Amino acid sequence: MSATQEAKLHDVAIVGGGIIGIATAFRLAASGRRVLLIERDMPANAASRGNAGAFAFPAILPLASPGILFKAPKWLLDPLGPLAIPPAEFPAMLPWLLRFLRASMPDRIEASTAAQAALNRLTTEETAKLTREAGIDHLVRRDGALELYESEAEWRASLAAWKRCQEAGIEVEHVDGERLGELQPGLSPRLTNAVFMPQWQTVSDPRDYALALLKAAQDRGVKVMTGHVASLGETARGVRLTLENGREIEAQHAVLAAGPWSKTLAATLGDALPVTPERGYNTTLPPGAFDLKRQLIFAAHGFVITPLETGIRVGGASELARFDAPVNFKRSKHMLDKAAAFLPGLKREGGVEWMGSRPSMPDSLPVIGRSPRSPRVIHAFGHGHLGLTQSAATARLVSELILGENPSIDVSPFRPDRF
Repeated sequence: MSATQEAKLHDVAIVGGGIIGIATAFRLAASGRRVLLIERDMPANAASRGNAGAFAFPAILPLASPGILFKAPKWLLDPLGPLAIPPAEFPAMLPWLLRFLRASMPDRIEASTAAQAALNRLTTEETAKLTREAGIDHLVRRDGALELYESEAEWRASLAAWKRCQEAGIEVEHVDGERLGELQPGLSPRLTNAVFMPQWQTVSDPRDYALALLKAAQDRGVKVMTGHVASLGETARGVRLTLENGREIEAQHAVLAAGPWSKTLAATLGDALPVTPERGYNTTLPPGAFDLKRQLIFAAHGFVITPLETGIRVGGASELARFDAPVNFKRSKHMLDKAAAFLPGLKREGGVEWMGSRPSMPDSLPVIGRSPRSPRVIHAFGHGHLGLTQSAATARLVSELILGENPSIDVSPFRPDRF
């Protein structure tokens, strides 16, 4: 079949079979569009497979913040700290890091927080719609989450940030003592205070959730193809996608949702975007390793513990490194050591380690919008830690752009040419 003939079959070609691409495919198919989803590997097999499984709707404060300027130097010098750059990777990461520090200045924070809050309000609504329409609501847990502190002083230092969240409409409950033990029995006494976020949700397993959504999208006519897209380019009728094997596919529109791999493909259009791989590590322990009631967040240490259908996942941390940099599973072991200290009854045997790369932007905001050089290509990547969280909202916004509808929120903070 020629590229011209194949183009008649698809209104939209989506590059990337992670949760962003899958959710977008579902939403466009539900709007009546013929969609081809192209994935270089297996769908939901990268960050969508091993993430923490959270719909972190209350997470509106960007990682880039004034406080990070004081923490980052200490973290970067600790190879096992919450944010690390291996020495060999530092030259390649320096341009991103400088943008990150600039985004941490006070004059940028208010705008970034407002944009993130708007996107998360939209995704709260859209996630409920998407899971209901796809018939996968049973895969969502609505237990809330606890962010934990090791002293009252540490908790008090966080109050200004929590006040900003409350001003944005986020429900929080400050807890200690008996109430803390009620929300999560078995905590170490060194954990003295916490903040409970009832709007926080998790999924039974992030890969299972993504594949169930993919099945719902396929039931609506989405076609899935394995292939490595090497370049994108304009044609008289739309967009040409050239695969590594030389095959060409033509579509009226294309969506670039390939996570950290999007940078190289965007460059084939002439779009230079500062997205970088941000590695996360985790260990998934067998079910029954601990009686975990809800996700636990240890922000000062950069990791979370999540109850999944498939076990107890201990993971997080950020390591800025290229795809081919050596894997450092000391990071996952270090987080597991900390988890065992905070949860004395945790059974550590039988864990499976994992590492995956998230697409991270310096200002903590995703890229959602038309390519400046090829308007029929929509960029949808760079969500960092919030890919699963913001997938439904991103799908809605991309669908609206392709369908020529007014976006549900102002998308200018997410525009590709903001740097």
